[in-house]
Amino acid sequence: MFKRSFRSRDAGASQREAAPATMDSQHRVDKSARLMRKGSVRDPQKVSKLQRSLTGDETSRMQSAQARPTEKSITPSPIVTLTVGCEGRLFAAHEDVLCQAPFFEKVLRGNYLDAQNKRIALPDEEPEVFSAILEYLYKGDYYPRLLHNKHRNSWELEDSLPRRATPQTSPTIYDSPNIGGGRAAQGNIPQTPSAVEATVYLTSIGQHLLRDTVIYCAAERYGLEELKRLALRKQGLQSGIDVGTILRSAQYCYAHTPDSDSRLRAHYLALIIRCRKTFKRSGTMQAEMEKCGSDVYGDGSGKLFFDLFVAMCNHLDDVIEASNARTPKTI
Repeated sequence: MFKRSFRSRDAGASQREAAPATMDSQHRVDKSARLMRKGSVRDPQKVSKLQRSLTGDETSRMQSAQARPTEKSITPSPIVTLTVGCEGRLFAAHEDVLCQAPFFEKVLRGNYLDAQNKRIALPDEEPEVFSAILEYLYKGDYYPRLLHNKHRNSWELEDSLPRRATPQTSPTIYDSPNIGGGRAAQGNIPQTPSAVEATVYLTSIGQHLLRDTVIYCAAERYGLEELKRLALRKQGLQSGIDVGTILRSAQYCYAHTPDSDSRLRAHYLALIIRCRKTFKRSGTMQAEMEKCGSDVYGDGSGKLFFDLFVAMCNHLDDVIEASNARTPKTI
């Protein structure tokens, strides 16, 4: 009898435990039914997005790809042909590269000289000079490149090699930060570091000029200010240049730069003042200065300018010596 009552209590407990489970199951059914009824009025767009995410529809991936911003298509720039020099040497360059120069941008955005063939003629330009301009537009520099020597913390020219000993008819200026003033060297030029091809031959005047000076003046014509600064820095690294080349290059500079641009002109003036002892002894300097005024006032009238130059140099030397005499020397 004791066993029967125990079993009845167990059966009652199991029935009581099953009742909440049945109610919980019925609650889930009712909740799912309410969700289904609520889902019947759900936003169709949300339902569609949910279905695409579950099915992994390929169309949804295409639509999402279309929704992302597309990259700008890269189209090749038109090729422009340039005829340079009196012989019409041909160059080819991309239009967008040429448009970095304000001069070419104005020409290309306006009317071509030969619109049908996209051809520009530059009969007064030197092909070698224009080759350096084109190299700068593509690479940001021209040969020889400007390189920084980290060990010396100084700037150097690429492929700087000793200049070959060649006979010269005028003194040579060794203008270097390590050499004060300037000194002349008659005859053969000693082995000194110098950039390759420091000069360029201009057919328009039939003379050799400093290449960086000519490139500087070309950069002035094309509106490339950064190239002007680069050419000026490179010219400052040149050495072993004879007086005749310096004077011709200085005259070319004055003829092909505006009065408002005094950077390259100031470079030449400072060079002549710094190396005044060499220029005073130079027959080339004297001959060039004596030409001035001779066609108007007759032969010999231009000697005034050279005598004035010598007198000013002597006066400057006297002032420097007097200043040094007053300054106590330290040991």
